[in-house]
Amino acid sequence: MTLPPLKRLLQGTLLSTAVMAGVAQADDLPPAIQNLEQQGVEVVESFDAPGGMTGYVGEMQGRSLAFYLTPDGDHVIVGTMLDKDGNNLSEASIQELVEGPKFESAWPKLEESHWVRDGDKNADTIIYTFTDPNCPYCYRFRQQAEPWIDAGKVQLRHIMVGILKEDSLTKAATILGSDDPEAAMHEHQTSFEEGGIEVDRKRVSAAHLDVKANNSLMQELGLQATPSTLYREKDGKINMVQGLPNPQALERMMGPRP
Repeated sequence: MTLPPLKRLLQGTLLSTAVMAGVAQADDLPPAIQNLEQQGVEVVESFDAPGGMTGYVGEMQGRSLAFYLTPDGDHVIVGTMLDKDGNNLSEASIQELVEGPKFESAWPKLEESHWVRDGDKNADTIIYTFTDPNCPYCYRFRQQAEPWIDAGKVQLRHIMVGILKEDSLTKAATILGSDDPEAAMHEHQTSFEEGGIEVDRKRVSAAHLDVKANNSLMQELGLQATPSTLYREKDGKINMVQGLPNPQALERMMGPRP
């Protein structure tokens, strides 16, 4: 019997331990969980799940996922678990056991990355956001954040990446390599709808390796969209939002609207 395709696995396929016949067991994980490991899942942690199941969280190709071992120990369900009120229990487990610790350990790397300050250097709230200069959602996120930035409450740190278009890297390097990156970022933002900042080859030469390092950091963290934004919540835990935040997420990041 062949193993289920990866695509089916991530769509929530019910997997039987029968496919593990003849495969050597590793450690003390149940065979159904070993099956997932054979398909490239890195098991991070287990926990008690509703319905007598055992929950697991793990990562695969930078993507976090949750999966549940049935009480008979013979099957695993990969996917999202909701409670009777519609709350996403899988997301909470992933955040607590996988993404929270991962982003906590990554925070010093964000601090040491190549970023552009946007806002008061003494602002109480510091937020890191991966920004591609050709990303319309990055542009809109900066517009959303403007009241907090103008009020001196938030400092955005744009970790400049070049991933979306052919000239994304050169535009990002032009901003990073300028004498005043914050002013260059403002110039790009105000001219975004007309194509943004004009590429300067001298600045590109000075900063293109920095942009490539940021690209690598984004890939290392398993982030696949811009903006990807990391921030500390009130309890000190680090959270992440990919894409354009909704109004509720925006206030969780930045506090009440000024």
